[in-house]
Amino acid sequence: MTNPYAAGAAGRCPDCGKGRLFEGFLKVAPTCEACGFDLKAADTGDGPAVFVILIGGFLVAFGAVFTQIAWNPPAWLQLIIWLPLTVIVCGGLLRPFKGLLIAAQFANKAREAGRDDV
Repeated sequence: MTNPYAAGAAGRCPDCGKGRLFEGFLKVAPTCEACGFDLKAADTGDGPAVFVILIGGFLVAFGAVFTQIAWNPPAWLQLIIWLPLTVIVCGGLLRPFKGLLIAAQFANKAREAGRDDV
């Protein structure tokens, strides 16, 4: 049995763990190439971006404040260090978090609410 969370974080199909979850950097594939699982219904919305902003922002802000207090570098040096690091950290976390949220939808059998659910 495949762990859907580990598969999602790795960018693999949460159903079989073998096929690709993404077609591009963040575009979800319509179906799994290995098992044919329908991935079109997976919609994470802004969830991954919110988690990445909160986690990445905390790490970078903590690092910048710590650096300022410990060594007091000039502002231009802080910007040269922390702005690119912000892009790298947030870009690196976005795809795994999107995969995790898609896997959470799969694991919890989430679906679109219909008229009968209201």
